Amino acid sequence: MARRALALVNVGAIERNVARLVRAADGAIVCAVVKADGYGHGMLAAAGAALRGGAGWLAVATAGEALALRRAGIGPDVRILLLGALSDEELPVALDAAADVTVWTPELLDALAADGRRIRVHVKLDSGLGRLGTRDAAQATALADAVAAAPTLELAGAWTHFATADEPGDAFFGEQLRRFRAWAEPLRDRHPGVLLHAANSAALLRDPASHFDLVRPGVAIYGLDPFGEDPAARDLEPALGLVSYVAAVKACAAGQSAGYGRRFVAARDTTLATVPIGYGDGYRRGLTNRAEALVGGRRIPLVGTVSMDNVTFDLGAGEGPAVPAAAGDDVVLIGIQGGERITAEDVARHLDTINYEVTCGLSSRVPRVHHRDGEPAPA
Repeated sequence: MARRALALVNVGAIERNVARLVRAADGAIVCAVVKADGYGHGMLAAAGAALRGGAGWLAVATAGEALALRRAGIGPDVRILLLGALSDEELPVALDAAADVTVWTPELLDALAADGRRIRVHVKLDSGLGRLGTRDAAQATALADAVAAAPTLELAGAWTHFATADEPGDAFFGEQLRRFRAWAEPLRDRHPGVLLHAANSAALLRDPASHFDLVRPGVAIYGLDPFGEDPAARDLEPALGLVSYVAAVKACAAGQSAGYGRRFVAARDTTLATVPIGYGDGYRRGLTNRAEALVGGRRIPLVGTVSMDNVTFDLGAGEGPAVPAAAGDDVVLIGIQGGERITAEDVARHLDTINYEVTCGLSSRVPRVHHRDGEPAPA
């Protein structure tokens, strides 16, 4: 294949992950979160796969994302929940997309009521994350009552978002759950039919008490572990593989260096492979002298500084002979080759970050190639 680097995205894996999460949700509606271009996997392909896997709703962060889904053919029978804030300019875009929208202030509620269209509204309580939503449960209830009373508005949902669901054993998760339940369950008694929702991927897998009527998994639908550990331990299948190739093989004598700043100087004679990927592709400079790749089914270390367009790996590292690589050979930066595996979680640990950032950070210079278990992806 003629390529510098490719993100190979298996939509079959997304389908299976969603089906697994549907089972775990035990009757709650699964709202698959496909914001940020499907966490870097491709929003439209991820949305289609999630729906085939059994998701009933989709969720996005921006009005533009909602409209893009509608324009791509996501019909009105699929609810799109818009999770984020809306500026005055974005609000009509969200409504043109027939998205469910979130309110937590009287001002936004007034803007919705003034539009005149039939709009589905979700009221957000800030139970402890400290971002969007009102911390005042009484104000949230008053907003919900006002939505229900408005002739063109429908009170569709009441929700919150967890701060520490991905930290097993943390007590604040339980505190947030109690705060939300204390507000939301009386609200549902007051307004039968309103959907309660709180659970992200981590909460969905951690505690069935967080499921309520609808769950909002994001990272897990892509086979990324919300706890930053091994996806396979939770029966999740990573959907994205990042591959490049060996552009050049070069002898490197002891004392010679590779990369800007000479951050790698060979301690002994070795062989280096130059691979045409770098921070311009989202393969971060922070991986300098830290990451690994798979070549010929063997794990080899990244050496030297990650530059914008290239990086080098030491084919002669470790015991035994050097990996017998040649120009054109495949290099797997995330994925499986032979009996070895590198996960997004592995890369994230090298960067002291989270798996979300690894996949979201892949730049548009890396084409996403969608397939289903090795075959062309469904339209």
